Amino acid sequence: MAAAAAARDEVTAADVRRVTTLTAVAFAVLVVYWTLWFAARSAVASDTTASYYDFENAFPLADAWLALCLVVGTVLLRRRHRGTLLWFLLGAGGGVYLFCMDVLYDLEHSIYTSGAGGVIELGINVLTLALSVWFARWAWRRRHALLAFA
Repeated sequence: MAAAAAARDEVTAADVRRVTTLTAVAFAVLVVYWTLWFAARSAVASDTTASYYDFENAFPLADAWLALCLVVGTVLLRRRHRGTLLWFLLGAGGGVYLFCMDVLYDLEHSIYTSGAGGVIELGINVLTLALSVWFARWAWRRRHALLAFA
């Protein structure tokens, strides 16, 4: 059991590749979503009400913060810098917060049952939670190794 715990606390080259890939996926999803939101809104919008537009328009800055946390964390990981842990935990916490805000609105306004846009919204919510939990778990389980970086 101690060997398994020690192995989890290492940061391998495969870990760096996996984290880099997941950061790139998260970043790409955010860029594609917001590009579509501002350029071809009907492709991703789940509703056409002013309140829905106002709600969604409040997210770009928070999503940019999430992307920044993951990118900075990944850059620091690749440089083997101890700040990696902080940035990944900030990003994971921010992602969970965004998930909670979005899901509550979507449930209160029946967004998930609004057709293709609702399916897209559900997919984004699931991806946000899954990646947030993954990054938090990955970073926390390797916290000793990450904090041992220079």
